[in-house]
Amino acid sequence: MASRRIVITGIGAITPLGNDLDTVWSAMLAGKSAVRPIRSFDTTGLPTRFAAEIDGFDGKNYVEKSHRKSLRMMARPIQFAVAAAHLALVHGQVDKSKLDPTRFGIEFGAGLIASELPELVDAAQVSANCQPGRVDLAAWGEKGLGLIQPLWMLKYLPNMPACHISILHDAQGPNNSITESDAASLLALAEATRILARDGADFFLVGGCESKINPLSLVRQCLFEELSKRNDDPAKACRPFDVARDGMALGEGATVLVVEGLDHAQKRGAQVLAEIVGYGSAFDRNLDGAGLARACETALNMAGIAAEDLDHVNAHGYGAIKEDAWEAQGLARVVGTKVPVFAAKGYFGNMGAASGTTELSLSILGLRQGVMPGTLNHETTDPNCPIQVQPVAPRPVSKPYALKVGFTHMGQCSAIVLKK
Repeated sequence: MASRRIVITGIGAITPLGNDLDTVWSAMLAGKSAVRPIRSFDTTGLPTRFAAEIDGFDGKNYVEKSHRKSLRMMARPIQFAVAAAHLALVHGQVDKSKLDPTRFGIEFGAGLIASELPELVDAAQVSANCQPGRVDLAAWGEKGLGLIQPLWMLKYLPNMPACHISILHDAQGPNNSITESDAASLLALAEATRILARDGADFFLVGGCESKINPLSLVRQCLFEELSKRNDDPAKACRPFDVARDGMALGEGATVLVVEGLDHAQKRGAQVLAEIVGYGSAFDRNLDGAGLARACETALNMAGIAAEDLDHVNAHGYGAIKEDAWEAQGLARVVGTKVPVFAAKGYFGNMGAASGTTELSLSILGLRQGVMPGTLNHETTDPNCPIQVQPVAPRPVSKPYALKVGFTHMGQCSAIVLKK
């Protein structure tokens, strides 16, 4: 790693467990799950009818009055991102007037942002009325497209979180959007770290946002993803690495980190929360854990530590049958069964591109607080998952390093090593 040290000095989180770190942390230590029946729309007839929703969110609470009109051009997950960025700057005690805007960058992870159905309904009706049960593409082109608002697409493009945050905070430095789905925000953090280390910027807001709780998105997820069907007990639906797991629970949210050079942080008198000492990425071509292991080994080698120096591994832990098995097998190649493995999705589901930075922030808090929450809903480790899963009871932190991993269903893998 380059000689410049890179640190995290602020965290802003919008999550189903709460929108401030103390609330989230207390809920996790108490073993509270935010997964419950969906209330924002009718899920009758769907095989999965629960998720971890964010209640009572209002984007107006997180932007200056003069900028509130811009919220109309932001889909729900983008508003989460803007809110989390605001909270991160507050938590990091950042005086923006003292930042060089040309060295203030944004790195953001985002996934597919599903359209809100009311914006498409008129066009859809025109295109379907000619042939009930089918879409008439000629009618769609001649009549339907004209019924869609001209700026509709700008609400849903995955580069819009970085765009809006940079405009709101006058960030004129490097500005990148990473779209590798559930691995996106960890990859964004690694990219920001590289830029800072080579002195291409001084200060970054790095994060991820997504909402998988949308009628259009949920139908697609039910068709193509491995979702839990525990509608009678949703709080226990997501069971990472457990022998009784039957699929994922969905979630939504955003978490943004203040990331900067240690020299820059010291100059502005910032409180250092953690140091980024290693990162790695790879592709797990055969979905057997080999690629994930390479990403982890790269991150550990960059950090200059061995597996036994880790306090814990913060796993991706979908709660899905196949993915949990190959993730565990990949981790076992690196840490064996001696390092505790923690997984967070039992608390707030799979937050997609927001999962990486959200879950990473838990390791930051754990290293600082001296205690890590347990893996909610994990009771008996699947024999196909040869790792030491931390049970639900919180456990004392004993070492100064943590490894966070993330990946996609297709095999893109990322890993970050934190130091207390």
